[in-house]
Amino acid sequence: MMPAADEKAARALLDWYRAMGVDEAIGEAPVDCFAAAADFKPAPRPAPEPRRAAPPPRAAPRAASASSTRGIGAEVSTLAELQELVARFDGCSLKRTAKNLCFARGSEQARIMMIGEAPGRDEDLQGKPFVGRAGQLLDRMLASIGLGEEHVYITNTVYWRPPGNRTPTPEEIEACAPFLTRQIELLSPSVLVLLGGAAAKTILGTGEGIMRLRGKWLSYACAGRDLPILATLHPAYLLRNPEQKRLAWRDLLTLKAAIDS
Repeated sequence: MMPAADEKAARALLDWYRAMGVDEAIGEAPVDCFAAAADFKPAPRPAPEPRRAAPPPRAAPRAASASSTRGIGAEVSTLAELQELVARFDGCSLKRTAKNLCFARGSEQARIMMIGEAPGRDEDLQGKPFVGRAGQLLDRMLASIGLGEEHVYITNTVYWRPPGNRTPTPEEIEACAPFLTRQIELLSPSVLVLLGGAAAKTILGTGEGIMRLRGKWLSYACAGRDLPILATLHPAYLLRNPEQKRLAWRDLLTLKAAIDS
């Protein structure tokens, strides 16, 4: 029987492999491929056939892009229908490695919509955005200005967890962008809060950093109106840099003043 310490180490290693996206096991005994190649004797080569004209090259398959997915979601009229549509969508490669779709959490009647970057491990397991350590911090931040889950609607720029919690690629964000646009239109919030630089760059289409964007009122064209936007620091960043919470607190006070007016 395996000692308890070895079993604990083995389980920890398996958890790490799972988090990195490993989905295939290999044999316990090594295989010397070079030795096998040395014993291999190739069969006699057949006489060459007459050359034929090569067929025209086939275009390589591409990930879904804004142009190929534009208009997706326009046929749905509720957030529940949109979630079902996203669940059936296979144009984002992240879906193949994630356990669950993380579409949204919060109230569909919320005046405040919050957008982050991507789900993490805890979110992937529960199928909801912002439920891990960063999400718990976000809940405490919102509670400090009198807001609960029933007052906000939270999602991300992509709906599936990137393997190993890596940053989503531009192609992955682009594949989910039409759904996110429709999600904003259907919720039609009073205020859009962007959590972190990735969400700000995606929604605003800017290359400016979050430190330049945060705390300022910006706008987003949505269904014929200009939707007020407030960018702030991502809770995961605040966990790594707690000294910056003072800036996030200022942003929260700005948000509270806006929704109370």
